[in-house]
Amino acid sequence: MARKKEYNESEVVEKAMNLFWRNGYETTSMQMLEKEMGINKFSIYSSFGSKHGLFLESLNCYKTKVNEILEKFKNADNGIEDVKQFFYDSVNINYKGFHQKGCLVTNTYNEFSESEDELIKEQMGSFMEHLKSLIIEKLKTDTSKSEELVLKQANYLLLAKHGLAAASRVNSKQEIEDYIEMTFYNL
Repeated sequence: MARKKEYNESEVVEKAMNLFWRNGYETTSMQMLEKEMGINKFSIYSSFGSKHGLFLESLNCYKTKVNEILEKFKNADNGIEDVKQFFYDSVNINYKGFHQKGCLVTNTYNEFSESEDELIKEQMGSFMEHLKSLIIEKLKTDTSKSEELVLKQANYLLLAKHGLAAASRVNSKQEIEDYIEMTFYNL
């Protein structure tokens, strides 16, 4: 007969997510996970199959947390101003209780850019394509822009978002706000 879990799975996944967010996948050891999550290695393997399985669950947990920001962005109707607000909202998560550095998706995207891990690459690619499609949708509200210009600006803003996530790991809140303002200055 299987033993009943003595922990809340969503709570331990969130603890693992925060640890991966702070340290990255490679730097996070099973011992660190055990300590952070408050459960033993057997329980981690039993519930998630592996460190990799736990990491995938952590990414899903993160996406659920940022989904509110994405939904707000998706449902807004002020074009380029919505993209700018999304930039602000995405960095404000660092100043509203999470106290992490950067974006877990961008950090993971960077960490796994040279990896052969198809599951991670697929998740990251899917997330980035979704974000790019939302940006394109907002840019298209300005009907004076050609399709070509919209695509170029979307690529620029997606790269700027990556830069913003990286900068938010080390720069002050004021420097980040200046970065956002200058990103949108000529758009």
